[in-house]
Amino acid sequence: MQIEHSVALITGGSSGIGEATAKHLSALGARVAIVDLDPPQIDRVVSEIQAAGGQCVGICADVTSELDTERFVQATVDAFGQLNIAVTCAGVIRDGTLLNIDKNTGHVSRKLGFDKWKTVIDVNLTGTFLTLRDAAQAMVNGGWEGLLVPISSVNKIGQVGQLNYSATKAAVERFPKIIIGEFLLRKISHIRCVGIAPGYTETRILREMNQDALAEILKDVHLGRLVKPQEIADLIAYCAQNEAINATTLEITGGLCFPGNIAK
Repeated sequence: MQIEHSVALITGGSSGIGEATAKHLSALGARVAIVDLDPPQIDRVVSEIQAAGGQCVGICADVTSELDTERFVQATVDAFGQLNIAVTCAGVIRDGTLLNIDKNTGHVSRKLGFDKWKTVIDVNLTGTFLTLRDAAQAMVNGGWEGLLVPISSVNKIGQVGQLNYSATKAAVERFPKIIIGEFLLRKISHIRCVGIAPGYTETRILREMNQDALAEILKDVHLGRLVKPQEIADLIAYCAQNEAINATTLEITGGLCFPGNIAK
C-alpha cells in the first residue's frame, strides 16, 4: 500500500499512540481522520497536523455506539473520498482484582465492579469490533485497498489486576487471524488485518506515575526504557507498506521479560 494519498482513520487519535500514528501517517502523505471524545484535544491535534501541512478532520464520537461508528466511518469517506487504513487506538484501563479480602475477617470486602468490567469490554472490545466491521464494509463497498489495525497489548498474556483489560486484549489479538480467514472465504483479497501489541509505552499515564515504580517496571525491559509512541506509529506504517504482513499480531515491547529473564 502506498501511504501517500491514502486515507487513515484513527480512533483514540487525540492522544498517545493514536496521536502519534495520526501525525506520522500524515507526515507520510496520508489524509487523516481522528476520532475521540475530547473536543479540545481533537481540535489541538487537527490544528497541529494542518499546521504541518497535512489534511486532517476531527470527529467527536463514541466507539461503543453503533450509530457513532457508522457516522464517523461515513464522515471519513465524505471528507476524503475513500478509506484505506483503520487503526483502533481507543481504549481504557480500569484495573482491579476480582476479589479483595478483609485481613481481619478473611471475608470478601470488595469485588471487581461490574461498571469497571463493562466499561473496558465496551470500549476495548466492542469498540474495536464496531470500528473494524464498519471500516471493512466501507473498504469492500468502495473497492479500496485496505488495512485494519486492531491494537492489542502484551498483557494479552494475562496480567494480575487486569482481568477485564487482559480479556479484551487477548480477544483482539485473535482478530486478524479470524478476520482474514473470513476474508479468504468471502474472496475479499484487497484488505489485510494486522494487530499491534505494544508493551509499556511512553504515554502520559506512565510518564507521570511514581518514578520508583516505573524503574521497577523497566528492570524487566531489555531495551531499558519505555517504547515510544512514534516507534509504534513507525511499525504501523511499515505494516501498511509490506503486504506480506497479514493475519497476525506483532508485539513491540522493547524486549519485555518476566522476572527471571524469560521474555513475555
